[in-house]
Amino acid sequence: MTRLVSRLRRRPAEPVRWPVRLAAQTAAGERVLLRPLRPGDEGEFLGARAANATWLGPWDATSPLPSPPRVAFREYLGRLEADARRGTALPFVLEVDRQIVGQLNVSSIVLGSFRSCTMGYWVIHDVAGRGLMPAAVALAGDHVLRDVGLHRVEINIRPENSASLAVVRKLGLRDEGLRRRYLHIDGDWRDHRSFAITAEELEPAGLLGRVGARRVPAR
Repeated sequence: MTRLVSRLRRRPAEPVRWPVRLAAQTAAGERVLLRPLRPGDEGEFLGARAANATWLGPWDATSPLPSPPRVAFREYLGRLEADARRGTALPFVLEVDRQIVGQLNVSSIVLGSFRSCTMGYWVIHDVAGRGLMPAAVALAGDHVLRDVGLHRVEINIRPENSASLAVVRKLGLRDEGLRRRYLHIDGDWRDHRSFAITAEELEPAGLLGRVGARRVPAR
């Protein structure tokens, strides 16, 4: 057993490719692009967040520390890139018609015997309900379950967040139940419902097929 553990520890980590650009066309014919956040996106990204603060505030992750330090955009971007280079995250922004309309982060990527990840997302109010985020989540889900070779994707959502719940229900993700005081959101520890899918549950058309979308070249 000791020799086996020693051999396993010496194996190099399996790579998770980054940067990655992914694109899909929704059932309504709109093209969605998932791409890395760039330094030049600062004004547009922060502007989208500020303009949608009321819409996004109840669902935003917060720090449980009494006086958390403020994080500048460049520092935030550096943390995302560092996680991506380590192979523990795939941090995307969602772009439609060359406009940033949301964000989708694949995080907590673990390989080895677990081969799992979590996913979180947000979209601006003006484009909510157009099927953009279901297509984006499906696109990212198909990528990690097929291209990256993960086994499981998990998404955790506050029970009050009807818009995000609509996304996972459109995709047919399995409801695994309630997690009490799971994440610090909007200033307190909040309950979340956990939804998941494994690679064995995918049909040939993937998650994109469940929402009538299809993958297209990421120009």
